[in-house]
Amino acid sequence: MLEHVPRWLGQAIKGLRAGADQLVITRPELGSFDAIRLASPAFANGARLPERFTADGEGVSPPLFWTGVPEGTERIALIVEDADAPAPRPLVHAVVWNLPGSDGELKEGAIREDGAQGNDERDVGRNSYFGEGWLPPDPPTGHGVHTYAFQIFALGQCPDAGANPGRSAVVKAMAGCVLAAGVLTGTYSRGERAPAGTTSAKAAIPTR
Repeated sequence: MLEHVPRWLGQAIKGLRAGADQLVITRPELGSFDAIRLASPAFANGARLPERFTADGEGVSPPLFWTGVPEGTERIALIVEDADAPAPRPLVHAVVWNLPGSDGELKEGAIREDGAQGNDERDVGRNSYFGEGWLPPDPPTGHGVHTYAFQIFALGQCPDAGANPGRSAVVKAMAGCVLAAGVLTGTYSRGERAPAGTTSAKAAIPTR
């Protein structure tokens, strides 16, 4: 959709960005928590996302895996946001709720519409366009590098977020029950060349 934004307009709104301080992982109601590792075999932390995971390619979700989940974890939640979206708060690219409470993985293309619930009891929630599944990165041409924050949360006992939850429902359910969290960032841009492995100023987002 945003590939049709003219370059001059993208450049004109270059300074309009949500900011890393608006990401879910920085929300004060989540409390303090330990760190777990989130990574991808498809790209390094802070590196440019391969085109196949974006609106310029196949638009499938990237493979992810996480380790170091603490004892007492009952479920895992994943939220992917664009910290550089030209909006008051980050654009939500994916929500996955109720993943098993242990070390695990999501294979390439796994974040897709699943109706009320997936076969493994996980629930793919709604992105910012109110659709289930992966919203492929689609930054405006000329707007500069966008940083996509993949945020993983290990949760203790907490209320359910409901079927097909969005960002607000998941944040509300997670309040006060996050045991550990991790973040992985990938970047993407249009209208300017960004070599693989290049990091942006916002790539190093603290996990507290």
